[in-house]
Amino acid sequence: MTLKVLERERGDWAVLQVCGEMDLVTAPAVRQHVHDAVADGRRSLVLDLGEVRFCDSSGVGVLIAARRLMRSCQGRLRLILPAQGAVEGSHVNRVLAALGVRRLFEVYPDLDSATAEKTDGRMTA
Repeated sequence: MTLKVLERERGDWAVLQVCGEMDLVTAPAVRQHVHDAVADGRRSLVLDLGEVRFCDSSGVGVLIAARRLMRSCQGRLRLILPAQGAVEGSHVNRVLAALGVRRLFEVYPDLDSATAEKTDGRMTA
């Protein structure tokens, strides 16, 4: 399976919808999209990972690097990891939880709650 990254805007937020697999081969493309958004001056970024069907350590590394990048430029990063999606629930959600790094991210169930200014839609770890 390949990777597709769709870019769009929602208010002040740049939204990158990632579909497919995030692995050693495809993760650099996601990293590049994040860097491009920051280079374009975007400081509020949502990564919609609801359609990611597989994520290995390379994909997790990209997410951690994106978090570090956004923090270094005083930006905001939010992840969409729906409880249901990508067949049986978010694969990325399960991977991040298993590795103990899910708590590092602001996680939301959908685009509306992720792009709302209030954080009351945030899911807890």
